Amino acid sequence: MPRPVLDEAAIHPAIQQKVANLNNELLRQVQAEVASNAVMVFGMAGNPWVGKARKTLDAAGVAHGYLEIGSYFSQWRRRNALKMWTGWPTFPMVFVRGVLVGGAQDVQRLAETGELKQLLAA
Repeated sequence: MPRPVLDEAAIHPAIQQKVANLNNELLRQVQAEVASNAVMVFGMAGNPWVGKARKTLDAAGVAHGYLEIGSYFSQWRRRNALKMWTGWPTFPMVFVRGVLVGGAQDVQRLAETGELKQLLAA
């Protein structure tokens, strides 16, 4: 499933390093959290869907890590880097065993069908 990404050759050499390093600290932190947690939720303060995803995981007895990245009023540029990296347009972003599974409604569906437990057992 290739996604279109601006080719490096189409970025002027004078700004390539800036583009390459934009919000790298957040992406490294996110990647480390995904690698060290079987289930990881990334969210933002004030977003009701984040709470719904976490409640679904709690109800299913699934331990999970959580990282809050700002709110509706702060850190939107940092969150945009995460959206561009994953291709997922909204929060929360839920990862199971290193795989992005989607948001709150997707996690709810996985829990209801039993697929969440299967993913965790694999």
